[in-house]
Amino acid sequence: MARNLLRNPSGEEQMEFWELVENGGSQWKVEDMPGDCGFDFCSDGVTRYFATSFELCLKRQVIDLTAEGYSDEQLDAQPVVTVEDWYCGRTDCGCTYQMTVCLLDNNQEVIAEFKPEPVTLDPDCDDCSWKQVTHTFMDYGPGMRFISFEHGGQDTKFWDGWFGVRVTGSSITVDV
Repeated sequence: MARNLLRNPSGEEQMEFWELVENGGSQWKVEDMPGDCGFDFCSDGVTRYFATSFELCLKRQVIDLTAEGYSDEQLDAQPVVTVEDWYCGRTDCGCTYQMTVCLLDNNQEVIAEFKPEPVTLDPDCDDCSWKQVTHTFMDYGPGMRFISFEHGGQDTKFWDGWFGVRVTGSSITVDV
């Protein structure tokens, strides 16, 4: 089984290993499950999540695949790259969620990108419980050396505090 290359995917170490791209409003915060007006996670072992605020909050990790022990030959064989992320809203406030994952070459130029349309959750008409996003990169060409993973969002009512989207359980695996 391939290992998760993202460090601190669920906030066990607060914001360690994450680059804060946007840190708006009350900024990023780590909370314990299920949190105020929240939902329990669907599997054991994930006990924390990252909460966003009333202005855009985005965080990123860039994984150096060579430093993680992959050879150029392994990477040029175009191994399957699987991305997973989990997000949810609150029962009292709407939110938006977004993510962008890029496979990058040695100069950190984009080889392939996964950037789904942003999702808006409204507790008045949506099930705001934990939802999974997955994507598999295949047949993207040789040259991948880095992977950039970025996600986040905000609330839709601009309430002071941490009423925006919650994210946890993020994962990137490379199957060589």
